[in-house]
Amino acid sequence: MEPRAGVSKQDIREQIWDYMESKNLADFPRPVHHRIPNFKGASRAAEHFPGLQAFKMARTIKVNPDAPQKNARFFVLESKKILLVPTPRLRTGLFNKITPPPGATKDILRKCATSQGVRNYSTPVGLDSKVLVDLVVVGSVAVSEKGWRIGKGEGYADLEYAMMVSMGAVNQGTPVVTIVHDCQVVDIPEALLEDHDLTVDYILTPTRVITTGCERPKPAGIAWSKISCEMMEKIPILRSLRHREEQAGKDVTLRDGPWSPPGAQAAPSTARSPWDPAPPESGSVPSSSVEIGNLPQDVRVSQLKRALSALGVVPSRLTWQGPQHRAFLHYRDPAEAQQAIACLQGFRLGASTVRVVLARQQRAGDLGGGHTAEPLPDHRPAVAGP
Repeated sequence: MEPRAGVSKQDIREQIWDYMESKNLADFPRPVHHRIPNFKGASRAAEHFPGLQAFKMARTIKVNPDAPQKNARFFVLESKKILLVPTPRLRTGLFNKITPPPGATKDILRKCATSQGVRNYSTPVGLDSKVLVDLVVVGSVAVSEKGWRIGKGEGYADLEYAMMVSMGAVNQGTPVVTIVHDCQVVDIPEALLEDHDLTVDYILTPTRVITTGCERPKPAGIAWSKISCEMMEKIPILRSLRHREEQAGKDVTLRDGPWSPPGAQAAPSTARSPWDPAPPESGSVPSSSVEIGNLPQDVRVSQLKRALSALGVVPSRLTWQGPQHRAFLHYRDPAEAQQAIACLQGFRLGASTVRVVLARQQRAGDLGGGHTAEPLPDHRPAVAGP
């Protein structure tokens, strides 16, 4: 099946989706439209994966979370390699490390490779983890033998790769693999490709292993001019990476102009400011609180406030514990707290990378000395005002 002349990327997507449905080549979930298609024979296509020299040499492999790559994830775990899986739509970070339980059988490893297993056996990988990814597996809707790739149109695979470049996890020499049905291998006009589009080095189908020999450069980092304010709102980790690159002097102008972090606007005069002192809460610290530790000795609460505002993770209340080199950020609900943790991974204040975790359950008395006022110069606790 070859695309018509003068087609767009979306035309090719629709043609592939329609063909797979009409020929009953698709597997659950269906219909395949607007998805990375799960196809009959996906497990057979993935069986080529362990035979690649790039797989044999790799220690850390990132595999996308879509259904047709389930068997590829299993092979990574079975080979005792490190498996990284991107979080869905990058809502809570970039990717998670899948850690099977000790002594896991093949059946358990297969469960770990499913979407449910990814949720149950994963831990987040922070921006400062110094992880090096040796091999990348992405899903595709269409791909050409030259290595040109078309995804489902949302740009997450391209963005994931660009973010990995930004954090130093991959480089131009890192191989990229895609696993597709034979009908998804089509001619794609090079004119459709843009600089931010990810290309592939290997294509695995149920019947073939294609080495593309693609020499087109892969994305060299995040193209901020392609990033919208809406994406900044939806993907907290983008805010953290943008803050880093802005501090490094890079041009981080967004596609649709200036962006104001959520919560950065001034509160109405009749409402309490996010930074206003609040009375201590009784009971335990809820799971909607985030603990920031390893704060530098000379840091001031005003510096932390400014940094949180810049990243768009302003809490409803902040408890400052300067002498203990930590602070607690209190959010309205656990989802906000998880977003803040994702955005603050790898966060630096001064020369220190701070520790960011969901606050453990503890009595309010353990927060003694905490306040939201500016600490005194010698860092003795100040008493919050009424």
